[in-house]
Amino acid sequence: MTQTQSITRFSLPDLNELPSDIAERIQQVHDKAGFIPNVFLVLARRPDEFRAFFAYHDALMEKQGNLTLAEREMIVVATSSVNQCHYCVIAHGAILRIRAKDTHIADQVAINFRKAPISARQQAMLNFAVKVAQSSYAIDEQDYVALTEQGFDEEDAWDIMAIAAFFGMSNRLANAAHMQPNPEFYDLGR
Repeated sequence: MTQTQSITRFSLPDLNELPSDIAERIQQVHDKAGFIPNVFLVLARRPDEFRAFFAYHDALMEKQGNLTLAEREMIVVATSSVNQCHYCVIAHGAILRIRAKDTHIADQVAINFRKAPISARQQAMLNFAVKVAQSSYAIDEQDYVALTEQGFDEEDAWDIMAIAAFFGMSNRLANAAHMQPNPEFYDLGR
C-alpha cells in the first residue's frame, strides 16, 4: 500500500520497516475499518510516542464505565471543535455516528453542542469538557457540582477531564502536523 505525503507535512515511515507491535496494531485497525486512519501512519514515525499515545487513548476511550463509548466520542468531537481540529472532528465524528447510531449527532455537536438535541446530562458533561479545553484554570467546585447534579461521580469527572485534556494534546499535534482526515471518515455512520 502506497501512502502520499499529502496526509501530513511530515515524512511517513515505511510500513514494511515498522516495529512488529506497531505493524500488527496498524494491520488490526486496517482489518477492522478497511483502511488505515492517517493518525496511525503519522504517529508511527516515532514508535515510542505511538505506543504511549495509543496506550493512553485506549485507557480513556475503550473502557467501560458510567460514560458510554458514544459519550466519550461526543467529548472528543465537542472539544476538538472548539480547538478547531479538522482531523479529530471528522474522524471522531464518524466514530460518534457509529457508536450513537445517529447520523446527525456528530455534526450537531461539532457545530454547536449547546443547541444539539442531547440530554441535560450530556450537556453538563460537554460544558465541563469544553471548559477543560478552553479555560481549565477557571474550573471551580461549581463545575463539579453541576456534574454531580446530573449523576456523574468523581471517576466520571476525571474521565471527562482526562479525555478533554488528552485530545487537547492530540488536536494540537494534528493541527500543527497538518494531518488530513481520511476520505473514508466522511461517509462512515451515515
